[in-house]
Amino acid sequence: MAANLPEEVGKEAVLVKGWWRANKWLLLRRTSQLLVIAIFLTGPLLGEGYWIAKGNLTSSLTFDVLPLTDPYVLLQSFFAGHEIISQALIGAVIVTVFYFFVGGRVFCSWVCPVNLVTDAADGLRRRYNIKGGARFSRDLRYWMLLMTLIVALVTGTIAWEFINPVSILHRSIIFGFGYAGLVILAIFIFDLLLSRQGWCGHLCPVGAFYSLLGRISFIRVSAPNREDCDDCMDCFMVCPEKQVIKPALKGADKGIGPVIMDMNCTNCGRCIDVCAKDVFKFSNRFKNDTLLNVSKKEEVAP
Repeated sequence: MAANLPEEVGKEAVLVKGWWRANKWLLLRRTSQLLVIAIFLTGPLLGEGYWIAKGNLTSSLTFDVLPLTDPYVLLQSFFAGHEIISQALIGAVIVTVFYFFVGGRVFCSWVCPVNLVTDAADGLRRRYNIKGGARFSRDLRYWMLLMTLIVALVTGTIAWEFINPVSILHRSIIFGFGYAGLVILAIFIFDLLLSRQGWCGHLCPVGAFYSLLGRISFIRVSAPNREDCDDCMDCFMVCPEKQVIKPALKGADKGIGPVIMDMNCTNCGRCIDVCAKDVFKFSNRFKNDTLLNVSKKEEVAP
């Protein structure tokens, strides 16, 4: 079967599964992202007595009890030589354990507000079939991550947070926009015209850091029904990290299990949405060998 045109991606899934199932994980992600923003806005909008989470994605206190700290920011603070207070350390441990379990890049697809911007740019690229643009190594984000830590070490400041689009956008939503609008507009134009998923998929050191947390995460996307794949390519078209799909989807003859083990999978679930054949579903990393063995037994069965 020939690959679908960009403007046709997901249409077959809507016809076969219905609109809700063909967009379920996308809608849940958007709900999660907006809910995170809303939680931080309760105080500024409703008054002091209605605070749910005080602070921002860098550091917050929920219900005046639960501390949450971005471990990446805490790591920068450590390299900068800042004193690490116990509450910040506890908050970072809580966040780290959470993302170790669900997958580090879940931050990018389910929490990060910049994802709303880059997904919008990617959707327009597909709708208007915008091709080409600059190409960057996906490893560049890890060099960016290293650079931010070196800068912190040399300057004694968490300098990256002054220009980090994630922090800038989230703070601006809560406390009011300033130059953040220009930063976000630049990322939108960059992703739309210059490089598909250029920021999140190639440059962002925040995503690089959280991908490292996801190396051994429990929750994974799997392709247990990969034999039903008709090569429509819809999953590749919508995946922000499309290189993670092929080994799990097409690696049966190489002894590769159907669970996506790549640490850069964002667990966004979009491949599950747009697949009319229900090839994909959420699973866990320990299903890989089990599903692979089942597949091998089916192949040798008379």
